[in-house]
Amino acid sequence: MGQRTPLYDLHLALGAKMVDFGGWDMPLHYGSQVEEHHQVRRDCGVFDVSHMTVIDITGPQAKEWLQHLLANDVDRLHGCGRALYSAMLNEQGGVVDDMIVYRTESGYRLVVNAATRDQDMAWMQARLGSFQAQIHERPELAMLAIQGPHARQKIAELVTQSRATLIHQLKPFEGLADGDWFIARTGYTGEDGLEIVLPANQAPAFFNDLVGAGISPIGLGARDTLRLEAGMNLYGQDIHQDVSPLAANMAWSIAWEPAERNFIGRAALEAEKAAGVKSKLVGLVLEERGVLRAHQVVRIANVGEGEITSGSFSPTLSKSIALARVPSATADRAEVEIRGKWYPVRVVKPTFVRHGKTLI
Repeated sequence: MGQRTPLYDLHLALGAKMVDFGGWDMPLHYGSQVEEHHQVRRDCGVFDVSHMTVIDITGPQAKEWLQHLLANDVDRLHGCGRALYSAMLNEQGGVVDDMIVYRTESGYRLVVNAATRDQDMAWMQARLGSFQAQIHERPELAMLAIQGPHARQKIAELVTQSRATLIHQLKPFEGLADGDWFIARTGYTGEDGLEIVLPANQAPAFFNDLVGAGISPIGLGARDTLRLEAGMNLYGQDIHQDVSPLAANMAWSIAWEPAERNFIGRAALEAEKAAGVKSKLVGLVLEERGVLRAHQVVRIANVGEGEITSGSFSPTLSKSIALARVPSATADRAEVEIRGKWYPVRVVKPTFVRHGKTLI
């Protein structure tokens, strides 16, 4: 038996198919993964993401420590509520984890991946050193993601007036507290929406309210196809400790200035840039029938080989798509080996769908 979120019994009552995910018993789907995917693209749905780890960083040197720990620079967060995406790197420039960082009234809030919780906590504690900062894990909190074009409108109709006002005022990549709730305009689907952190004992009632208002519960299956269509990396597949952000379509999340900010992994990234980045993360589209899957070989004529890191059927595009790490010289055509046969694929920018719009 794995760890369970406060919503475990509700998932069972709603007919969820439960699976192990990073040591947690989580809903894969509630009947139809494809329909759940379309529901988020067309309207909205609610995900239980209480397995994610919420960490608050406080203390007089919280900013200075995070500037050392993260590849992106929290000094860019001008004002309470602003958020950014960043990687935490090792000395070789590999990704220890990726996360969202919010600036709060008392410091900073990090939301990191569930499967890397123990690794992340140990890594951060070991690198705190003499910095005057405190690390507070918040296991008493739950987290729900309500995603889709109508998510904010529908949630605003179900919450208090002050929370509704906050929801309407939030800009993308902002998160602010209202009482014991923390409401952020962030997500992992490529659609607009909210991620709400709230006391665990309040989560079941709120989840019930959402479902009762016609907001469909969505499982991990659709979460994965939605994030893949949006070109968002999954830790452990597209990124890990042996892959640098330069080879993972994450160069935009590295803050090189100021030049004197010596974040962990900086020297390795600078050396990689100077030598020439040898690989890149691209999108693949299979024009024929078949399914692209992780670890399938990608062959590029007169260039070399790569490998699919994430692949699936895209419900929005009605085609099979993938993310793949390939040689930097790769152009717009390649082949993928599926069950001993080679199939032509189109190489595209690694973002297929955003805000319901097809980008390829």
